[in-house]
Amino acid sequence: MTFTLVGHRGSLGTEPENTLRSFRRAAEVGADMVELDLRVTSDGQLVVLHDHDVARTTNGSGDISALTLAEAKQLDAGEGERIPTFAEVLDVVTVPVQAEIKAPAATAGTVELIRERNLLDRVWVISFIPEVLAETQRICPEAHRGLIFGEVPADAIQQARSLGAEVLCVGISSLTPELAEECHSNGLDIYSWTVNSREQLVHALRCGADGVTSDFPERLRGVLTGDDEALELLAKRG
Repeated sequence: MTFTLVGHRGSLGTEPENTLRSFRRAAEVGADMVELDLRVTSDGQLVVLHDHDVARTTNGSGDISALTLAEAKQLDAGEGERIPTFAEVLDVVTVPVQAEIKAPAATAGTVELIRERNLLDRVWVISFIPEVLAETQRICPEAHRGLIFGEVPADAIQQARSLGAEVLCVGISSLTPELAEECHSNGLDIYSWTVNSREQLVHALRCGADGVTSDFPERLRGVLTGDDEALELLAKRG
């Protein structure tokens, strides 16, 4: 059984989040996959941004859905980086991608671009929003899908299966061995977020998680390759 280390918004603990610089860094330091967030500009362009308001992560303000792509590109997203488009990220990132759709309006364009680029085997559509996965399932049933929860409801696995999801992404505080076992017996992988410490990573390994998402992929790669307990737990996975 493999174990996947996902860089959260790239390498957000050390680089400006959701930027090309951050995604490159995550891949360089050993992330197996990167996670990013998708929204839409006023002129219908897919951009990589977590919040609906640009204020926290750029030197601008206002809702991204009210800005054109040209206006968004004028903003400094940190260290001189610009808000990237989804296409720009796919141009430079060679590791697999978890594309988290934050705005339902981004769903069709995301799936269309993944399909156009022949990246259905490498890009996963994930979301907290069930309607996003339902729409993805309707327009592109072959797309890989994942359902995200912070706190996990009793019917989480049933929801995931009804949406054709292949992975359940849960907050680390909700991860238990019982939940992981139930996921696996229902044909689902289980990933946990946000895992930034050795203790959290070891907990995820003990529970049987298939992967974790971290702000510090370099730190966790070091644990996975140099910590005796982590190495022992990985060896037991077969």
